Amino acid sequence: MQELARLESIVTPWQEVRQRLDDTRVLLELAQEEDDPESLDADLQTELTAVRAKLAELEIADLLSGEHDAANAIMEVNAGAGGTEACDWVQMLVRMYLRWAERHRYKVDILDETPGEVAGLKSATLHVQGLNAYGYLKAERGVHRLVRISPFDAAKRRHTSFASVDVIPEVEEDVEVEINPKELRIDTYLSSGAGGQNVQKNETAVRITHLPTGIVVSCQNERSQLKNREFAMKMLRAKLGEIQRREQEAKMAELRGEQRAIEWGNQIRSYVFQPYTLVKDHRTNAETGNIIAVMEGEIDPLIQAYLSQFRGNGQ
Repeated sequence: MQELARLESIVTPWQEVRQRLDDTRVLLELAQEEDDPESLDADLQTELTAVRAKLAELEIADLLSGEHDAANAIMEVNAGAGGTEACDWVQMLVRMYLRWAERHRYKVDILDETPGEVAGLKSATLHVQGLNAYGYLKAERGVHRLVRISPFDAAKRRHTSFASVDVIPEVEEDVEVEINPKELRIDTYLSSGAGGQNVQKNETAVRITHLPTGIVVSCQNERSQLKNREFAMKMLRAKLGEIQRREQEAKMAELRGEQRAIEWGNQIRSYVFQPYTLVKDHRTNAETGNIIAVMEGEIDPLIQAYLSQFRGNGQ
């Protein structure tokens, strides 16, 4: 039934586009029969624009043929160089991805977040659930650079800060990844959240460290320590599974990309608020001056440019 639902979700949008094209054809025939064909011209142009946009979206979805592209995504955003400004930048990026997910009707759970000392977030982990979530969001993996006049600088100087985004696919439970319990360090702590009556009195949050690799995963989204532990193990399994795939395929950079310092010179994309407005992806040279729209989640053109350019390289 799951496979049937997946296939239907692929076929149905194409069927809808075909129906809209048929309707447009009828509208065109009506316009040709009218004494004043221009009266229907605006309706035709509007419908054709909508159909073109939908076709472009479906063509991009057709590029997502990788082994894990259809999977849910686990996204981590971490502050880099820039101090408080970088922490604020992490929070801005998290908001951008939440807006993007909302546009795509994806469900998002914030699994873990670490507040900054002054403002923003040092790190955040998101669980994005929906068809092709990983396929799309893998385009966001890398260092993101922000240039703006800092609201935290009394002298109103221009600052540059950095944040890294990492994305891995949520692996199925049947993926064979052996985890030795003796190689795990499991810590529990109080979940962060609202105070007052809602403050957590029990240590429900879980942090798991895989000692051989140094991988650390944490989850505080659920009220139950058991559920947080289960999902933290799922994240650990996903990360170990990816390392396993890298070793098997001898292509370390294909799923995660080259690991770089979160600082100048390593950015995949720049977001400039001053002295001009520009968002530019340095991998594809795709750019837009509408930075406000981008921060509201309109990043599909940047993602599409990446998927189109890197379709055949296994990224």
